[in-house]
This record gives sequence, structure tokens and C-alpha cells, in this order.
Amino acid sequence: MAKKPDPVDIAAQQRAREQVEVEQAFLKGMTTLRDLIAPSSIEIHSGHFRLGTKYGRTLYVYGYPREIYTGWLSSIINMDEVLDMSMFIYPVESQVVLDNLRKKVSQLEASIAINSEKGKVRDPALEATIQDAEELRDQLQRGEERFFRYGLYITLYADSMDELNFIQHKVETIFGQQLVFSKVASSQQEQGLNSTVPQMSDQLEIRRNMNTGAISTSFPFTSADLTQEKGILYGINMHNNGLVIFDRFSLENANMVVFAKSGAGKSFTVKLEALRSMMTGSDVLIIDPENEYQKLSDAVGGSYIRLSLNSDTRINPFDLPTVIDSEDADDSLRANLVTLHGLLRLMLGGAQQTAQGVVMAALTPAEEADLDQALIDTYARVGITSDVLTHNSTPPTISDLYDTLLHMGGTGPQLAQRLRKYTTGTFAGIFSQQSNIDINNNIVVFNIRDLEDELRPVAMYIVLSHIWNITRSYQKKRMLIVDEAWQLMKYDDSASFLFSLAKRARKYQLGLTTISQDVEDFISSKMGRAIVSNSSMQLLLKQSSSAVDMLADVFKLTEEERKRLANFPVGQGLFFAGQNHVHIQIVASETEHQLVNTSPVSNTPQPGSNNPSAPVL
Repeated sequence: MAKKPDPVDIAAQQRAREQVEVEQAFLKGMTTLRDLIAPSSIEIHSGHFRLGTKYGRTLYVYGYPREIYTGWLSSIINMDEVLDMSMFIYPVESQVVLDNLRKKVSQLEASIAINSEKGKVRDPALEATIQDAEELRDQLQRGEERFFRYGLYITLYADSMDELNFIQHKVETIFGQQLVFSKVASSQQEQGLNSTVPQMSDQLEIRRNMNTGAISTSFPFTSADLTQEKGILYGINMHNNGLVIFDRFSLENANMVVFAKSGAGKSFTVKLEALRSMMTGSDVLIIDPENEYQKLSDAVGGSYIRLSLNSDTRINPFDLPTVIDSEDADDSLRANLVTLHGLLRLMLGGAQQTAQGVVMAALTPAEEADLDQALIDTYARVGITSDVLTHNSTPPTISDLYDTLLHMGGTGPQLAQRLRKYTTGTFAGIFSQQSNIDINNNIVVFNIRDLEDELRPVAMYIVLSHIWNITRSYQKKRMLIVDEAWQLMKYDDSASFLFSLAKRARKYQLGLTTISQDVEDFISSKMGRAIVSNSSMQLLLKQSSSAVDMLADVFKLTEEERKRLANFPVGQGLFFAGQNHVHIQIVASETEHQLVNTSPVSNTPQPGSNNPSAPVL
């Protein structure tokens, strides 16, 4: 008689079958996942490999120069090519390194002694090696440095062998320019591929001794990104072909300095920024010493104010701001008196040529005291005192100051005679009558090209003072562009005023842009460096060779940046914003190019030009 199956056994068998089915389904899923990740095929050759339809080749770096600079890998990392890079860093015990260095130094010194006994010519390479080894020994002994073994491998990918060879040549050229030497991992392409895929396996084992300083220069994250959600387009980031979109008013201050030699594209760049800033609601005020901004002003319906002895334009330096901020109410007159002191020193001091350049002869203490009292009395004669309620009265003019000086005691009459050329003499009219200009426009350009050289720094000072008063009276987002600012930096008073404006601009939503081609004069002055320090943005376009070292010292440039600075093509440079800086290329649309380009003969191609070697502005 057949035995009935046990229900417990049936249930166990059913569970076993289900478990097997689940395991099979799981294994089938894992296999499918691997198939999705893995290439369809792999072929290993002596000098390259093939993954599916892609070609690849692994290179290793075997030689380095005596010194390497920070960011030397940046140009490789930011190449617009497909590549994998891996670094392997192995720490070495300092004592082991010290023992090996001691033996090495002994061998080198013995070699030098043998060569000397044989009467051979000294070997500079041996001496440099000993010096480097001794310095490293000292640093290791003091714990300032550590020692490492360093391996660097790069795997390149392309769609064809010709493209792969081209990319390899490109990489080797960039390395060769820096005296870094690489080779193809011949007959080790499989090991090279395994060494660069993310599995932490160094199968090539080609390493070089490096100390902490050298290792730090290889830090791989060197791709600077200066793209914000809002702002204007400044250009193309040459490190990674990204866009440099930035809002200067988002920094701690909105000031900017632009340095470049003549013809490098500084005015073009600033005009392009001004045009784009207007689209975001910013007003633009420009001091134009060379008539470069009229075309832009006319195109956008701006106000173009031409200052010359023959024009009807008048600006009164005695104008007072309409004070809105209660904090400024008490000292608005006092601040304007200080500004006028600087202006009158510029007008009355007289330029003197010295071995150090043009300087202003200082007023004597007695003249300073009399001038101060005369200014106060001149305002008082028209009813303006320290009481802010009196500031709406019609302000005095330089002619009123002349009368005050002429009829007071002390040095007043002498100062009046020196001031007469601005009241009834050669320079009369332009700054000795009530103001008749209106800067209530989105863009206002003050042209001072037709002024005499002696009057030009005075005019720049007065225009800056007038703009500053308007800025304090009616606050809104504005940009002030001072072209050829080196003309102001020649004189202490005008340089101090420009620095004061740069320092206080942020409070009144003003962004100051100073442009100069005479870098040495600008940077060598104390106030010039102070203005740079108070500017959160800097743009360095192509420089003369004599200016490179000075700029490298001020901006702490790397050795590579220093070399590039004198060789940038037109429209390329270094763009600093806060703590970040990138290699930038200025770009403009065809319409923008027509509006802002004032060069009579331009080698700059239009956007879309078929000339790939020339920069697109």
C-alpha cells in the first residue's frame, strides 16, 4: 500500500523550488547589469586598445623638471577631450629617505672630488643636485616636508586612430612645454587601462620621488568656474570653455581695475560690459579722455557732454549734494570743503618736473589756512553754513572765491592772482560758473579730449566730484568708468580722491572701473595699490614685458600666468573675481562689435569668422 506524501515535505520542496527560482532570477539580473556596464568587446594591442567602437591609449609620465609650478596639470585636466587620469601617491618614511639622501650626497661629493683631481671642468648639474638634496634633508629633518612616491597615468579615448594620435600629440605638446615627459605604455595597455579605471589598482607601477611641495602642485581640482545664476556675460572661460557670467554687485564691493597695454582690447571690454550692464538696469557714467565712447552713447541714446574751453558746458565744483541719508547731513559741507582743498591744491600748486616725474608744489601752511578760511567765508556769503537747511541755496563759484581771497589779508591776494586764470584768464568759464549739465540718463559720457593737458587732470577731478555728489544725492545701481586713470594717479590729491571714492562707492551702489595702460605709474603709487586692493574684480589683458613682473608681484601670479601675461592675443587675459581667477576670452556678438569697436583698422575678426587663429571679440 502506497504511503501518502507528508504535507510538510511537500511544503519544503515547494519552498526550495521557489528559492532556486529567486536565485536564478537574481543571477540573471546581475548578469544583465554587467552586460549593460561592460563594453561589447575589448581588444588589447601593444600601443592601444579598443573598447567596442572606441579607441584608447594609456600614457605614463616619467620625467619632471627641477621645479614645477602650481596648477601645471590645469591645461590637461581642462582639455576639451575625453580622458581618464589617475594619480597614485605612496608615503615614504622620512628616516628611510634621510638615509638614502645621506648616501646619495656622499656619492655626489665623491664624484665632484674625483673630477676635480682629474682636472675636469666643474659640472653645474652635479652641484645643483647636491644643493637640492641638502635642502631636502634639512626640510625633512625639521618636519617641514614629507616624501612620497608618485605615479601619474592618463588614458585617452577617441573615435578613430587618427583622432587618437592627434589627441596624444596634443597632450605630449602641452606636457613638453612644461618639461614634463610622457610615454605610451607599450605592451602594457591592459595594465594601463586597469590603472586608470576607478578601481584603485596601480598595475603600471611607474613612480617618481616627490616631496610635499611638488605633490601639492599636482592638486587635480584646478578648474575654476565663474558662472552665476545672474549677472552679465564677460567672456569664455578658456580653462573649460564655460561661460563667465558674473554680477559685480554681488561681491563685497563692485569696483574693478583693468590693466592692459595699448591695443590689447581694454576699452572694447569695458564698453561691452557697460552695454550689457545697461540691460540689467544699471546706469553708466564714463570719463572719456580719448573720444572712444561717443559711438556707444549715440547708439543707446545717452548724453554726451563735451568739455572744452570753447563749449557751453559748465560744471561748478562748489555744488553740494542733495543729502538724503541723515548720516551724511552733518558733514556734507565739510566733505565738500575737503574735496575743494584737494582740487585747489591741484589748480594752484603748479606742476614741477623732477627726476621722479611730475609733482605738484605744495601750498605753504599759511596758504592752506587762508584758503580754508576763504572757502568757509565764500559759502557763508551766499548763506550756506553747516546747517543742512541752508544747503538748498544757490552755491558760490570760483569767481566768488577769487573775490574773497582778493579782499582778505595774509596770503589771500597772492592766491587770488594764481587763481585768476580760472576766473577771467585762459581757463575762464568752464569751471567758474553755475552748472548747466544734467546726468539724468542711462549712460552719460564726459569727453575731455579737447581740454589742454594742464587742465585735463583738473577736469577729471571736478567731473569725479560732480558725479560723486549726484551719486550721494540719488542712489541707484551705477557704474563709473574712469579711462586712462593714470592721469589722476600722477598727483597726490587726485589719487587720494579717487581712492576715497573707491573705498566709499559700495555704500551708494556705485561700481568704480579704473582703466590704465600705464601700469608702472599706477601700481608704483601708494594710492594706486590701495585702489587695486579695494577692487574685488581685476582684468589683466596683454601687458608690456616691463609691467609683467610688477603685476605678478601685486596679484601673486603663478609662473605660468606670468609667462602668458605678455603673450596673450587681443581680447584674452586673466579675470579675477574675489578669490577666483580664470583665463578669459572676451566675446561679442556682431551687433555689439559694431557698437563698441572704434578701431579704424581692426584685425579682430567678426564673430563667426573663418579665421580660427584670431581671437573673437
